[in-house]
Amino acid sequence: MEARKPRYGVREFAQRGQICYERVIRSRITDRDAGKFVAIDIDTGSFEIDADDYTATERLLNRQPHAQIWLCRVGQKTTYRVRGWGAKGGTHTARMG
Repeated sequence: MEARKPRYGVREFAQRGQICYERVIRSRITDRDAGKFVAIDIDTGSFEIDADDYTATERLLNRQPHAQIWLCRVGQKTTYRVRGWGAKGGTHTARMG
C-alpha cells in the first residue's frame, strides 16, 4: 500500500482540522460521545467517531482512501496524554495533539 503524504503544512493541517470540527462536527456530537475519538478528513469533512482511535481512522479510510486525517477527542483539549515517572519519583505529564 502506498503511504499517504500530507498535502498541507503542520499549521494549516491543524487549522483545517479544528475548523472542520467546530463548523461541521461539534453540533452533531452528544453526551454519549464524550472521550471518543473523531477522525476527520480535512479535505471532505467526512468523519467517524469511535471509542477506539484505530477503529475510527480505519472506518474513515475505508470510505475515503486518500483522507488527510485530523484526529481529536470529544471534550478534551488534547488527543492523548502520556504519563511517566521522573528521575526523582515525580509524575510528569506530556500532552500530545
